Amino acid sequence: MTFPGHDIPGPKECTVALSQDEVARLAQLARIDLSPEELDHLAPQLDVILEAVARVTDVATDDVEPTSHPVPMTNVFRADEVRGSLPVEEVLAMAPAREDDRFRVPRILGEEQ
Repeated sequence: MTFPGHDIPGPKECTVALSQDEVARLAQLARIDLSPEELDHLAPQLDVILEAVARVTDVATDDVEPTSHPVPMTNVFRADEVRGSLPVEEVLAMAPAREDDRFRVPRILGEEQ
């Protein structure tokens, strides 16, 4: 099994250790500049990750329903209720700058809108 449109082997075929050139290519695709020492250090770590992924795909899951969470989730949100808020004067009392009952902040996108 390979991933469609790619020469990358699927998880069950990842039994060969990644070479330094393969790790360098992955780093290049991720736009990460790695030294030769870093490549030597990371290659075995990536092998461990690929082996772990391969083990996950070997699990018998034919009778397991796909889920997004390992435990059932329930809605813990409260109902939306209109409530009063703090008075504008109290909120803006300590503001360093204000304008028309709002906080005034410096522009960060320039003058054009």
